[in-house]
Amino acid sequence: MIAEIARYSAGVLLVVGAMFGLLSAIGILRLPDLYTRMHAASKAGTVGVGLIFVAIAVISFSAPVILRALAGIFFLVLTTPVSAHLLARAAYYAGFHPAKLTVADDLDAQINRGDRAHNRHDSV
Repeated sequence: MIAEIARYSAGVLLVVGAMFGLLSAIGILRLPDLYTRMHAASKAGTVGVGLIFVAIAVISFSAPVILRALAGIFFLVLTTPVSAHLLARAAYYAGFHPAKLTVADDLDAQINRGDRAHNRHDSV
């Protein structure tokens, strides 16, 4: 009885995780610039892979496998946002600016404000 519930639950989790993966892939293909694509990949991709890890934990009935799946989720949630932020910041400084549809560019304002402050110190 419990094994059947675990199998059905794992199946549902796998399908939902795969749907989030598909959503992430569609976002990468359809969104207008690097930053929105990276957002789709990091958010939807993380949720999709996390749900697949949970499905593995549910179906395994093995403590070491469950522990590894939880460790995988932990490190995925810990490292994906940091790496996406660092890649986006490096891309911005390399010259990849947001699409014209972007309403606010806070990093541009911060850089320009920092340049003006730096120039004022040089002239004094």
